[in-house]
Amino acid sequence: MKAEIITIGDEILIGQIVDTNSQWIGQELNKIGVSVYQISSIQDDEQHILNALKEAESRVDIVILTGGLGPTKDDITKKTIATYFNDELIINNEVVTHIKALFAKFNFNFSELNRLQGLMPTKAIYLKNNLGTAPGMWFFENNTVFVSLPGVPNEMKGLMTAKVLPKIQQQFKLPFIIHKTVMTYGQGESTIAERIEDFENSLPDFIKLAYLPNFSKVRLRLSARGDNKELLEVTLQEKIAELYQLIPDVITGIDQDGTLQNNVGVLLKKHNKTLCTAESLTGGKIAATIVSVTGSSSYYKGSFVTYTSELKNHLLDVPFNVIEKHSVVSKEVAILMAENARKKLNTDYAIAVTGNAGPTQDDNNKEIGTVFIALATTENVHIEEFNFGKPREKVIEKTVDKSLEILQKEILKKY
Repeated sequence: MKAEIITIGDEILIGQIVDTNSQWIGQELNKIGVSVYQISSIQDDEQHILNALKEAESRVDIVILTGGLGPTKDDITKKTIATYFNDELIINNEVVTHIKALFAKFNFNFSELNRLQGLMPTKAIYLKNNLGTAPGMWFFENNTVFVSLPGVPNEMKGLMTAKVLPKIQQQFKLPFIIHKTVMTYGQGESTIAERIEDFENSLPDFIKLAYLPNFSKVRLRLSARGDNKELLEVTLQEKIAELYQLIPDVITGIDQDGTLQNNVGVLLKKHNKTLCTAESLTGGKIAATIVSVTGSSSYYKGSFVTYTSELKNHLLDVPFNVIEKHSVVSKEVAILMAENARKKLNTDYAIAVTGNAGPTQDDNNKEIGTVFIALATTENVHIEEFNFGKPREKVIEKTVDKSLEILQKEILKKY
């Protein structure tokens, strides 16, 4: 079962907004056994939409569109879909009643423009949008499902979760798709590929291996697809065990949810441990990454974002004479940041980072890309120096990833 996602809107094409809808829809379709064949972003243009629908229909079973369903003249999706299906638009009283109720709830005036938002193609099955006014629409034409959803993310997600995904599962017999991701660090994609070449060649037809490189980190995603869920799960576990035998020196863990921060959170919760952070060059990005995980408040206590020497001294009690002697980018400063942050917030672990992300060296003599990462525990402080090169964005991202990896290794070593 294959699907195509089409997002409609000039604002996406000019970079005014980022298309997060397609990413989320793709993830949710994959969970129920639907493979996404293609994702497209197109203009609010009738002929462009018609062409995209025709092309998608020729290659997939399910076409999902988002965007272009508002009350203004530039929202032309409904009219264009009606043209595509040789249909006409009529007022759907159920949609109008819903919009009136929403407007009355918030004391908004209901106008003729709002009433016209109740226009729908006669062939559409109405999908009630409980979070907004734009109706969702479901079509089954030419043995293909077409779904039109609003572009507002929370409205789209509400309709997908409550209406679209259950309806797809009811209409089609879907396979199971299971992903397991093995995290590695320290070797490049080509080196790992050479080491596991025989392993990859021996994989059964229902398991595919994908290499997902990102700087010094490579994720090895094993994807199994089939009708026998138990067989898929057992075989995946066997294959992961084989990888542990082949490349144990570079594997940092199994990341089933695609994020290192999730793994760290699971470990901290499992062992009832707490964490805080003290950040300089990353400016709070480590903290933001950690709290992106639901339930992180149970183990993460907070952060000190000490971007300047003055704040390192004022908030973390790093003496000015230490900074002057060793520079702000030094192991001595990183160690004190970690130790003092842990003590101040009374946590089991504290990550501290200081470094030079570039593009200039500022008031230190350290090479651009130099980073010190300290991990304080209740027993000691572990400190490492790295050079993550250039550009600035790469240095910051690698600092975040490496910090969490160091923490994960420390917890696994101890428990």
